Amino acid sequence: MSANPIHVSRRTFLGGLVIAIALPACKPGAKPAGENKIIESNAWLRIGTDDSITFLCDKSEMGQGVYTALPMLIAEELGVNLDRIKVEFAPAGDPYVNNLLGTQITGGSTSVRDGWEKLRTAGATARQLLVAAAAEQWGIDARSCSVENGVVVSPHRKKLRFGEVAEAAAKLPVPKEVALKPAHEFTLIGKSQRRKDTPSKVDGSCVYGIDVKLPGMLYAALAQSPVLKGTVKRFSGDKAQAMPGVVAVVQTSSGIAVVADSWWRARKARDVLEIEWDAGPNAALDDAKIAAILRKGAAGEGRVARHDGDAAAAIKGAARVVRADYELPLLAHATLEPQNCTADVRDDGVDLYVPTQVQQIAQGVAAKAAGVDAAKVKVHTTFLGGGFGRRLEVDFIPAAVEVSKAVRKPVKLLWTREDDMTHDAYRPPAFDQVAGAFDAKGNLVAWNLHLTGPSITARMFPSVTEKMVDPFAVEAASNYPYDVPNVHVDFKQQEIGIDVGYWRSVSHALNCFVAESFMDELAVSQKKSPLDFRMALLEKQPRFRQVLKLVARESRYGYPPKGCHHGLAVMEGYGTVMAMVVEIFLEGGKVQVRRTWCAVDCGQQINPDTVVAQVESSINFGLSALLWGEINIANGRVRQTNFHDYRVVRMSEAARIDTYVVGSDGPPGGIGEPATALVAPAVCNAIYEATGRRIRSLPLSRHKLA
Repeated sequence: MSANPIHVSRRTFLGGLVIAIALPACKPGAKPAGENKIIESNAWLRIGTDDSITFLCDKSEMGQGVYTALPMLIAEELGVNLDRIKVEFAPAGDPYVNNLLGTQITGGSTSVRDGWEKLRTAGATARQLLVAAAAEQWGIDARSCSVENGVVVSPHRKKLRFGEVAEAAAKLPVPKEVALKPAHEFTLIGKSQRRKDTPSKVDGSCVYGIDVKLPGMLYAALAQSPVLKGTVKRFSGDKAQAMPGVVAVVQTSSGIAVVADSWWRARKARDVLEIEWDAGPNAALDDAKIAAILRKGAAGEGRVARHDGDAAAAIKGAARVVRADYELPLLAHATLEPQNCTADVRDDGVDLYVPTQVQQIAQGVAAKAAGVDAAKVKVHTTFLGGGFGRRLEVDFIPAAVEVSKAVRKPVKLLWTREDDMTHDAYRPPAFDQVAGAFDAKGNLVAWNLHLTGPSITARMFPSVTEKMVDPFAVEAASNYPYDVPNVHVDFKQQEIGIDVGYWRSVSHALNCFVAESFMDELAVSQKKSPLDFRMALLEKQPRFRQVLKLVARESRYGYPPKGCHHGLAVMEGYGTVMAMVVEIFLEGGKVQVRRTWCAVDCGQQINPDTVVAQVESSINFGLSALLWGEINIANGRVRQTNFHDYRVVRMSEAARIDTYVVGSDGPPGGIGEPATALVAPAVCNAIYEATGRRIRSLPLSRHKLA
């Protein structure tokens, strides 16, 4: 990939060389808040006179590996070993906007894709300035010089450390454009590296939100309505106030908080609060009502996501039509680290210590809660003990700020696991109707998919859905890859009265289940192999065909061991094309997933070890959801409370996973999420092979397969 012109608005010296890269997508006109503070950048590279090299990571680290992959991009172009780079998390601010999503956010498997060019450009720009400064000192042509792990080297092997020329480099004109390395010159990118965050996670020095400690800090436990969206009618905190260590009882915008000198004391005192709740409009909400709302809401046309040819007419005139309805449940994120936030509200500003995926949004809600301008809120991003989209939400932040403001001390507010499970922004449920039509010769001539469910984006980013169909409701549907002349996909937004949120792979997991399960149905209706049926319709899709051939060969698809059965699914998501084969057997009416093969075309790999790890993580995440995942509601209350009744795959239940990555030097695709979506259709297709029974609703624990 060639470099685009990069226009640098300014540079500032701060104990050495600081390179500020301002990309065209950034908002111009920002001014330094102080003499040595730089605020306009998407990627920061600081090189000190002490030879220190610091990268400000503008993405949150939640286990997906950006703490290593992103500095690899810097190191590759700067010409240093990865271990030379120190990583810090970037603050909240416009300079750190994710150019693919239009706001400061870690999500959508965009971290590497967003940083692929701009971070390499930051490294290359710094390298060019440092070399120019050294060449000027030697009185030679900079083009004759090179770099070797933090040292500029002349043709005669004279050497100057980066720190020795950093100050001079800071005074040079910043180049408007720089050349980036071609792929064949990469020394780091594409080679597995040890993760930079692992040592601190092993020795305990890594700081998650739950670990934050500040001088004089107090702790808060929050009582929230047991009915979703319920509110406080009246309360008494007298009993709680009288308990040991309790400092205050504070009514917040989301419930009643008890503040104490330890979290356990706050938690125990919370249990004796006397609260009368107003259950609100969801007092009678349950699973049956949600299902009925979606089925009724499915009537009529939705907003069109794709319309090729005339699917309705083709279906009407077809020789044969196959139809099916699919239903999917609410799901929790179930992060290992419950939601938490530490706030320190003072007269001169607010410090927020929080595991978040949306720094600017967190900054905004904290400012509103504190009653100050957003510029007075400093966001300190910690490591995240799981994200999966849950920490795109900021519902746990205002109460921490409100309590700190009330008691005038730093306060860590921590939810219990039960709080977290019963007050999530759940993955949306769905009711989807799909039809495929064949002509008299057996050709698939039409595909129609009608999606119904609530819209996450309409709540979180309403300006997007005012103009178009929710793009995060039609993933793995609008990009239907098969060569069919008439394709129609629409989305009917139907709210259910509770908030829903982005969940790992978002609507890919919903829509891939429907699309790839139904492709098997169509294949069987034609008495064709599911693999052959797909391959015939993918003649114009070489990436799909390549991963399908690879995974079919490695798994010996269609020839499972005795007593076992194979299922298949394929999908493009986040710029990555994947194909998956699973091998199952049935024991006592229960599905045992023995083995999974996944072929991946994700473009240029950065850290191959992370690619494999993310595929494995995604598959186990998807397998948990497939087997047991559902949130049930009765009288407006969530019934699941912890991992004993919201099951996840245990080590003894996990399948062997074989991952095959197709070599490519194309732009990177996302890898943190897509594999999650293929698990359900692949397994359910295998179940059909085993039993002749179609699974059109999840989880599998609902079904008796004996």
